[in-house]
Amino acid sequence: MQITEDKITLIQPDDWHLHLRDGEALSHVVADTAKQVKRAIIMPNLVPPVSTTEQALAYRQRILDALKGSAAAKADSSLLGFEPLMTLYLTDNTSPEEIIKAKASEVVHAVKLYPAGATTNSDAGVTDLLGHCSEVLEQMQQVGMPLLVHGEVTDPEIDVFDREAVFIDRVMLPLRQLFPELKVVFEHITTKEGAHYVRDAEGPVAATITPQHLLYNRNAIFTNGLQPHYYCLPVLKREVHREALIEAATSGSPRFFMGTDSAPHARSLKEQTCGCAGCYSAFHALELYAQAFESVGKLDRLEGFTSFYGPDFYNLPRNTETITLKRQAFNIPEELPFVNGGTLVPLAAGTTLNWQLEA
Repeated sequence: MQITEDKITLIQPDDWHLHLRDGEALSHVVADTAKQVKRAIIMPNLVPPVSTTEQALAYRQRILDALKGSAAAKADSSLLGFEPLMTLYLTDNTSPEEIIKAKASEVVHAVKLYPAGATTNSDAGVTDLLGHCSEVLEQMQQVGMPLLVHGEVTDPEIDVFDREAVFIDRVMLPLRQLFPELKVVFEHITTKEGAHYVRDAEGPVAATITPQHLLYNRNAIFTNGLQPHYYCLPVLKREVHREALIEAATSGSPRFFMGTDSAPHARSLKEQTCGCAGCYSAFHALELYAQAFESVGKLDRLEGFTSFYGPDFYNLPRNTETITLKRQAFNIPEELPFVNGGTLVPLAAGTTLNWQLEA
């Protein structure tokens, strides 16, 4: 990594948690990610969900076809080097045989746990992880297939701001006791409890952290009226939690790495009576992460978080290409083109960042 007053050059990062959607939506957003990262773990919560290896292979091809057909890739063929890393959606009916097939495919790299009803398109998720999925988890442990967890309970009795902490007690602790060698990624952690659990846990445990949870606390959702484009799940938390996440991300611990959870929703679906959860950050992810790391004087820790610790955890080679961020005022657009002539609002639209990705 090279840092000067005006530039940061680092090994090209990977995004270890990404939503690309499908169809026309996919065609609008895939190039944004390819401009920023070499690889990305692709979330499987489509409708219907990507729950089999065959579905994952078909979805992967649609991603590659959409990228190839994009104007950005036609102008810059290097974007075609982007590699989608596929995942399966864990259900109550997933079989151990499906895990063996997925591992043998060499394109499925993890299995995703959505507690039923936890977030967008999660209704087909698991209702009782240890009760219904123990044989699958045992098979995953045997073949080295990571489990990616959306770490919130869905009990309506539990306050929405406490659901991650309760998930640790109710799910993570018994899961780790029963399957101590299972690789687990605690996705998009949002709390001090989550950060400290991952920091201190025994065995192969890691976490992704989003740019919005590093940069903003829950006040961002309510400043000058309701701000739906800062609403995501898990929701932004108090400042004490944001500070704990910054400390974890910039600590140099290989247990924490980049995962944007970038989730595109049309402006019309965010700005309505029941707005969708999700922040779109694929367009400017690295600039956002650089802003967060610079805010605490830790730019020298950025490359490990964005480029090294993720592939190390997944037992994949580190990238060799580099990217450069230049110190230049970057005005985030108010909106971007999206499906059916609509628009997509990027995270922190209308604000200015200190860094911009060099073409």
